[in-house]
Amino acid sequence: DRYPRLYKDLKVEFGMMIWMEQQGWKKVKSVKAKSVTLPGGAMVNVQDEMDAKKEFVGGQHFRYTGMLKFYDPDRQFGWVKVDDGFAMDDPVPKEIKVEESEVHCGGKKPKQYLKDTKVEFGIQKTKRGDYQVYNMTLPEGIPITQENVENRQEVGGAEKFAGSISWYSWRQGWGHIAPDPLAALPPLVSAKLDEMALAAKTAKPDKPAERLLYFRKTDCEWGAKPEAGKKVTFSVYVDDKGAGAKDVAAVVEVTA
Repeated sequence: DRYPRLYKDLKVEFGMMIWMEQQGWKKVKSVKAKSVTLPGGAMVNVQDEMDAKKEFVGGQHFRYTGMLKFYDPDRQFGWVKVDDGFAMDDPVPKEIKVEESEVHCGGKKPKQYLKDTKVEFGIQKTKRGDYQVYNMTLPEGIPITQENVENRQEVGGAEKFAGSISWYSWRQGWGHIAPDPLAALPPLVSAKLDEMALAAKTAKPDKPAERLLYFRKTDCEWGAKPEAGKKVTFSVYVDDKGAGAKDVAAVVEVTA
């Protein structure tokens, strides 16, 4: 499914994990389900079947284009301005609401704030008679993942490089990696690092310029725990913001 969805009495398989949640001043331990699938391990795919019961403007698979004015993941909705030029029998307003479940993020919940982004979508009519966005994607049906929004381009293939974590914020879920001085990074990545270091130096002249790769917790391999000073290996990419690291894994140090 393009958005995680289940319904009552659906038979599933799942794993379990211990979950710690902050409640006031206390941390409360609970058990949660994870890796939910259909029996036998098949991926859950019930959304299209459920959506077929909805009422659409122009049909379930007709696509409109427009501009996403904003989407707020905390408030779980946003607004889209429909492009001119579409002939519709229904009195669809120029701006319509998009709810969390209709933001196509490739099977995940939308987590980033979006603004002034070109999008593609269907239009549905709710039981209340309102018109809302259906199955919103980037143009050409591309899922709205952070990597796609930022135009991530992988560089160097599967080649791994070495470095160490310069700093990491567990609250914000991102940090910087300092590549080893002898790491022969791809020229495009190296050039981006020089640009980023120059921009940082211009913004804060009193601090030394550092060539640092950006990374998120989601760029780390399963089970990795990012910590400042930890030695890591990684592959690299460039995007609209500069250069970053992905497939980040801790180096296992062997002691004699």
